[in-house]
Amino acid sequence: MSDDEQPASSADPTTTFLAHRELLFSVVYAMLGSVADTDDVLQETWLAWAARNRAVGASIENPRAYLTRVAVNQALAQRVALDRRRETYVGQWLPEPVATPPAAEGDAADAVLRAESSSMALLVVLETLTSAERAVFVLHEVFGYPHTEIATVIGRSPAAVRQLAHRAREHVQARRPRFAPDARLQQQVTERFLAAALGGDLRELLAVLAPDVTLWTDGGGKGPATSLHPVRGRDEVARLLVAVAANVPAGADIRYRPVNGDPAAILFERGVPFAVLVLDLDHERDTVRRVFSVTNPDKLSRVGG
Repeated sequence: MSDDEQPASSADPTTTFLAHRELLFSVVYAMLGSVADTDDVLQETWLAWAARNRAVGASIENPRAYLTRVAVNQALAQRVALDRRRETYVGQWLPEPVATPPAAEGDAADAVLRAESSSMALLVVLETLTSAERAVFVLHEVFGYPHTEIATVIGRSPAAVRQLAHRAREHVQARRPRFAPDARLQQQVTERFLAAALGGDLRELLAVLAPDVTLWTDGGGKGPATSLHPVRGRDEVARLLVAVAANVPAGADIRYRPVNGDPAAILFERGVPFAVLVLDLDHERDTVRRVFSVTNPDKLSRVGG
């Protein structure tokens, strides 16, 4: 009998799985950046969990450890398929945005939005890690799993996990130093940014952008996108944004709400979202250093309403 197995208990498998679903969703989404793929992984995890609980004479003493191990390894396998799809993806790829639902209507996605790993800027950095580094970073740095437990989860030695953690942490910190974001300031800058872009105010837009600002746009070949590659530099980004904003429908409805835990702007036309804008600030100058624009309609189902 393994460490996870004990004599069968009276715990209901469905209740136990649902009790851990928020954690599993958070971990897997942080590893994949795709809600659809995360849902697929959770479905496979549930099937494995249900099958295991049907086994005669044994149950799982530590459901959290067992479910995490299954979900993470399913996510690592799904990551291979996701990377393969990325090879034929049209243009730039950004994580699928998830809007914060009202507290009374919260579901498993709430946990994602409470986690540090949910921010669009950090998820983009995590895309530059290997799958193993990303899994270790998410489990250790975000969710506080000890190296010894992670070693069991991903089938590596504790020494190998510590090495992966060190490498991932240095990589992330070099590209995204930790700071305490000011949500109110980020909201104000977002509103100022959008007013300048939609109003065609190039001077004001230049004032709000950092000199080394980068614009990321993900249309997936289905929504408007500025280019196949990120655009860098304040002058070029500002002029491009003013030109693109001129094509925004006159009756567009702008709603400000958190996306992936950060204040953001969602643009609607006739009640249907067609763009999400998330800004990443330079907190020394209170200017915008990264603009993330998602217009692929396949990625906007979690920001409607």
